[in-house]
Amino acid sequence: MVNRVRRLLGQRSVGHLGTLDPAATGVLPIVVGNLTRLAQFYVHSEKTYEGIIRFGFATDTYDADGEPTPPRLNVKLDHVEVRALAAQFQGIIKQMPPPFSAKKIAGVPAYKLARKKQEVVLKPVQVEIKEFEILATTADQATFRARVASGTYIRSIAHEMGQKIGCGAHLASLRRIAAAEFTIDEAHSLAAL
Repeated sequence: MVNRVRRLLGQRSVGHLGTLDPAATGVLPIVVGNLTRLAQFYVHSEKTYEGIIRFGFATDTYDADGEPTPPRLNVKLDHVEVRALAAQFQGIIKQMPPPFSAKKIAGVPAYKLARKKQEVVLKPVQVEIKEFEILATTADQATFRARVASGTYIRSIAHEMGQKIGCGAHLASLRRIAAAEFTIDEAHSLAAL
C-alpha cells in the first residue's frame, strides 16, 4: 500500500500506522511527507476489529488462507458457551503468536521459516484485549467485535478458542474498523485516492 500511495501521489516520504494481515481489510492510516514523523506516536495505539471465526478445523496459518489441519469436525455452536469462552480472553493475557507472523526468530521473520517448513519456536507475549464480544453465532461460525492493544493477533485468539472447545478454529475474515482515532467511516479506498 505504501508503494502504491507513493506512486499515486508522486511522494517519496510515505508510511503507515500499523500493518494488516494479508487477508484483512479495513483501516490502514497512511502518513505522507512531514507527517511521517507522527508514526512514532502510534506504535502502541489500540485497534478495533470485526470478523468471523469458523469452528470445526484449524489451519497452519490460523486463518482461511492456510492449509487445514485435520481432523475436520462437524460442530453446532452454543451461543452462550461461545460468549462465555470469549470472556476468558479479555484483559491482559499471554498469547502465542501464529507461526506465520512477522515475529522475529534470530532476526528472521517467523513466516519465512514457516513457509520453508522449518521449525518455528515462538514465545508467548503479553497482550491486552480490551473488549471481545461475540455478536452472533451460526452452527459453525461466530461473528465478533474486538478492541485490542497493539501487537495482539486476532488469528491466535481464533486458534486458541478452537483448542479450548476441542474442535479447532481459524479466522475466516477480519476487518479493521478503527486504528487509534481513525475509523472506517473516514477511510478512503485506494481507487478513490
